Amino acid sequence: MSVFIPPLNDLEKQAKTHAILMTTGFLILLPLGVLGARYARTYNDRWFTAHWFIQLVVSAPVIFVGWSKGYDTTETLGLGHFIDPHEKMGLTLLILYVIQLVFGMVIHFVKCPTLFRGHRPPQNYFHVFLGLVILVIAASQVHYGLYIEWDLALGGAHHVPDSAKHAWLALIIVFWVLYFLGLNLVPRQYKKEKIAREDGQRDHIALRGSPDKAQA
Repeated sequence: MSVFIPPLNDLEKQAKTHAILMTTGFLILLPLGVLGARYARTYNDRWFTAHWFIQLVVSAPVIFVGWSKGYDTTETLGLGHFIDPHEKMGLTLLILYVIQLVFGMVIHFVKCPTLFRGHRPPQNYFHVFLGLVILVIAASQVHYGLYIEWDLALGGAHHVPDSAKHAWLALIIVFWVLYFLGLNLVPRQYKKEKIAREDGQRDHIALRGSPDKAQA
């Protein structure tokens, strides 16, 4: 005898939409932008265009709409905002994401040639570190939402399917395996950047020693 399971109510559908969008934004799109930069920068000087397009143009609408769905769900429940770990961490993640976007643009467009001429400045490494921290927090946040928040906030009438939990684990494993494999390309990247610096220095010296420059 089969057991009748009622369909999701409107509030559950809204929470599900929130979960899907935030998972897509933080565990699929942002990691895709990170991996694209990690691999493409070794072979193509135009990697940054794809990186910022994914991290900003593609990911931002998904993340902000997903976050608003979560806010609306909490509003409907009437339990107050940012009172439990999931809600607090969700706000923290959104703030860190915005900081990371702004920081990335500052790093790209504001240079410090007199301090770090020909070398990668420390803020670039911090940008990478912060990006990885965001992905770690996001993985924990989605896990909390799947395993705790859904039943806690919505009463447990419908449990999160195991397929969603398996998908979470698969996304985490795939990203970190690909990321650490991509670190093997770092020596090639540094070598490529060193050659570019040396070429730039030779061009600069040649320009300084040119007749036109001497007559100026």
